[in-house]
Amino acid sequence: MRILITGASGSGTTSLGRELAGIRGWDFFDADDYYWIPTDPPYTEKRDHSRRMAKILNDLSLCSNAVVSGSIMNWGLELEDSFGLVVFLYLDTKIRVQRVQKRDFENFGSVDPKFIRWLSEYDTGPSEGRSLARHNDWLSNRNCKVVRIVGDLTVKERVELVSKHIA
Repeated sequence: MRILITGASGSGTTSLGRELAGIRGWDFFDADDYYWIPTDPPYTEKRDHSRRMAKILNDLSLCSNAVVSGSIMNWGLELEDSFGLVVFLYLDTKIRVQRVQKRDFENFGSVDPKFIRWLSEYDTGPSEGRSLARHNDWLSNRNCKVVRIVGDLTVKERVELVSKHIA
């Protein structure tokens, strides 16, 4: 089985994905590791679409069960429709922004104001990339069960909610 955990940056997709995969003994993949080429500083150079797709599809083909965290909207139906369950996490903008600011400062020693501005526009729709409306539209076109988890729950609480939907 493949599960996708998706939502806005700072909503907890990576934390939930890692924990769920660890508990179940499944493989874990973060979409950012495919979208971005490793650079220093990170997240500055995007990977070519065809290479990104080939890389993630190859990695997923090597395992029986996997959890993918992050956004794969518009990557291609071969990937997007390969999940048995999609979990969408939603958190209030203020909480997401605070989480990302804390995480980025701890990991990189600074916070990118441009990224924070983009992140804070998620609910109303930034000019490019992810937005709540785009995510909702994308979710409505999935061919599998979609579970929405709203609110600032603990990772353990989220794992329990998701586990109820895994056969």
